[in-house]
Amino acid sequence: MSRYYRYRLPPWARNCLYIAEKVTLPLLIFQLIRTIFIPTTFDVLLTLLFATIFIAFYLKWI
Repeated sequence: MSRYYRYRLPPWARNCLYIAEKVTLPLLIFQLIRTIFIPTTFDVLLTLLFATIFIAFYLKWI
């Protein structure tokens, strides 16, 4: 198996990945603020999901 290489993707998929990478931080901040003021189980799980995705982008796992 070869290693995942982001730049082998078609241009439209690479563009979607780039947009998702740029949108995760504002979504994470918004969700974190929302979770601080109205902490429901769904909000906490959604915050953890956004944090995991953000960390994966930051560490270049995706």
